[in-house]
Amino acid sequence: MTGKIMAGAIVICGVIAAVAMYYLQVHHFYEEVQAKGTDDVQLTVLASGAPESILYDDFQAIDADSSPIRYRACFRTPMSLAMMTETYEIYEGAEPKVAPGWFDCFDAQEIGAQIASDQAIVFTSQRNFEWGIDRVVAVTSDGRGYVWHEVNDCGDKAYDGTPLGDDCPPRPAPAN
Repeated sequence: MTGKIMAGAIVICGVIAAVAMYYLQVHHFYEEVQAKGTDDVQLTVLASGAPESILYDDFQAIDADSSPIRYRACFRTPMSLAMMTETYEIYEGAEPKVAPGWFDCFDAQEIGAQIASDQAIVFTSQRNFEWGIDRVVAVTSDGRGYVWHEVNDCGDKAYDGTPLGDDCPPRPAPAN
């Protein structure tokens, strides 16, 4: 009888731990980002190399302090892709990161398929938004837009221990 009670207690603890881990990963750490209304969506201008705000509406975003790559946002823009490709820097090799299922405007698989089929173009929002992390923006031919953070080459090298090289900016000093 004691063995059954112990086994039951272990199973109950396992279920509680699994539910807690799921909740913490999918819901708890994320917070809704309040739109500022003017500079929530920025793209890097080819001529200056500096980010500038673009026209957008219907902005929704989530973020979490637990990781620099948890930021996701969705928006709409009236700007044409033709004009944007002539004005803003295109970002090569970006892959959308999966968002929690409850943030239903951001479907990484659909966005990735649109990028692969040239129905969406990925632009640089800001390089080294946080050291080793770039903010990128994908815009579809029908004006839907998506924002996420991408680990850049310097970030990849730093996280896997490869020497950084001269093309990477210096790492910021650790906070005390």
